[in-house]
Amino acid sequence: MGITKLAELIRSDAPDAISHKDISDYTGKVIALDTSIVLNQFRAATPSYSPLTGVFFRTLTFLEHDIKPVFVFDGKPPGEKTAVLEKRAEAAGWSSPKRTASSQTRDCLQLLKLLGVPVIQAPGDAEALCARLVREGTVDAVASEDMDTLPFGANILIRQLNAKRDGEVIEYSLPRLLEKLQISYQEFVDLCILLGCDYCDKIAGLGPKRALTLIQKHRTIENVVLHVNRKTHPVPIIWKYKEARKIFLDAPPSVGLELTWTEPDEEALVGFLCHCKHVKEGRVRNRMMKFRQMREGKREERAKEQAAGRCRQTRMENFFRITRKRAVVSNQLQTLSLILAVFICFSFVLFFCTTG
Repeated sequence: MGITKLAELIRSDAPDAISHKDISDYTGKVIALDTSIVLNQFRAATPSYSPLTGVFFRTLTFLEHDIKPVFVFDGKPPGEKTAVLEKRAEAAGWSSPKRTASSQTRDCLQLLKLLGVPVIQAPGDAEALCARLVREGTVDAVASEDMDTLPFGANILIRQLNAKRDGEVIEYSLPRLLEKLQISYQEFVDLCILLGCDYCDKIAGLGPKRALTLIQKHRTIENVVLHVNRKTHPVPIIWKYKEARKIFLDAPPSVGLELTWTEPDEEALVGFLCHCKHVKEGRVRNRMMKFRQMREGKREERAKEQAAGRCRQTRMENFFRITRKRAVVSNQLQTLSLILAVFICFSFVLFFCTTG
């Protein structure tokens, strides 16, 4: 799913395009979500339960942090993606994927309506419209595990935006990525096609480092094909890279969208989840009570901080955030600095004692 080894390439060649954040850093932000990715996450994590329960819990987590989610649903996928979708359905064991997806889509639409969050039906792939919403300024970022969102043009991609207590959110900046790789957006799209995407085959045996080097040197797939060694890296006989490029670059515009959020309807949620989907009523009631308490508590906390002139977003320790991986190195440096300071002081004392 997505672009083969793109995340790995970014970590190695453009780490400055990645930042590590906390879910609370997105308070007040409008975030577009690829609904199919969210459903697949819960379907894989808890196969014995309906993914609707996961959507219910996660959406409330967003709302209690005052994050405004916008759920985008897939439309008709491009014909170039048919083979990939069939392989995924077969791997997942879906005997009739279209009927299953349709039923779950209707249920999810109903659930999100009762939760009071807006939904959008994309004309094609949801990640394409999500990216377009960011580019147009309708939303602040896209939350998805699919790296396809970057070649579709999303300026900000968020991964691992979930409710885990110690979870660290990973944010990718497309403008910073292009700057670090020293390529244009169009060249980046060609790079992603060379790496491997859902819409066409790739040149066999071409790894991410080599693909990047070729794009940086030759700038287009057409030029890369002229210079690649076809014995070690055979080019597909029928290669629809131009069609894939067009899909990425010609994302559909959003027209006349009005996004509104309303309060969740607890009684209707109980009726739907408990009476129709057989979720225990106590579980739904308890989560709704916790949602109200958490949201009010966080709002009061932010109001006090703002009144005291200590808004969390402007604190120096958060501006220069230290991730868990870097914290260990930081502690080691502090220890070495302390040892060095003690040694210098001792040297001065010894010098004055011997000269006195």
